[in-house]
Amino acid sequence: MSSTTGSMGRLRIRVAKTLSRHLVLTCVALVFAVPVLAMIAESLKTLAQNTIIPPQWIPNPIYFGNYPQALNVAPFAHMLLNTVVIVGLQVVGVAISSALVGYGFSVIKWRGQNAVFLLVIATMLIPYEVLLIPQYILFSKFGWLNTFYPLIVPYFFGIPIYIFLFRQFFLRMPVELAEAARIDGASEFRIFLRVFLPLAKPALIVVALLQFVAGWNDFLGPLIYLNDKSLSTLVLGMEYFRQNQYQVDVGGQAAYSILIVAPVVLVFFLAQRRFIEGITLTAVKG
Repeated sequence: MSSTTGSMGRLRIRVAKTLSRHLVLTCVALVFAVPVLAMIAESLKTLAQNTIIPPQWIPNPIYFGNYPQALNVAPFAHMLLNTVVIVGLQVVGVAISSALVGYGFSVIKWRGQNAVFLLVIATMLIPYEVLLIPQYILFSKFGWLNTFYPLIVPYFFGIPIYIFLFRQFFLRMPVELAEAARIDGASEFRIFLRVFLPLAKPALIVVALLQFVAGWNDFLGPLIYLNDKSLSTLVLGMEYFRQNQYQVDVGGQAAYSILIVAPVVLVFFLAQRRFIEGITLTAVKG
């Protein structure tokens, strides 16, 4: 009898813990979901409904006209092409260069390796705003202003956080792989390209996804370096919804925001499992 009572007690405690965990997760999810739901509601309301006081949270009636308006007001297809070109080259450049540098910090042993690696990681502490003016002066001397080069070329030299991820991933791999290839006469670049890079697929997916999201949402870089409207990216298209100095087409801007966010959400859900797998594999060994 006492054993049955003890089992029931443990079952109640387990159920209570599960319910409390789900309750906390639901509350956290709502905190992140409310802004998205508000943006969707704004995209389905007319300008009058969006400016009414007190606010009308649920659109009544539902107005879908903001979506075709968003596509017509901004040159959506042209800006989408610009964004895909910039982000695509950023992803390719940062994935290859960061993997190569990470390989040099993990598989190849050389004097001063740890000191140089710490120096590279320390650069993450420098805020982007501090580098903004020197970079702008440098790129202006190169004649790269109003071109895609400032938004693409730096990514072919690696990013510290991605170098760190690749280093952690390569440290998990057996050194015998590299030693066997060296005995067979393969060069270090060939070992990297033919042996380690194909095995680094989880880390490549993580880096590609992180850079895709960062590049797609980047507002400051295109705003500074791209003055010609024919070179604008999707994020800069928000400016087209400013009706005058004091008024913005809230519904059109919300619909436009949903259209440019949708590819990011779609890519994330398609790569979610690989992303979590890659994060797990790169976060164990230090």
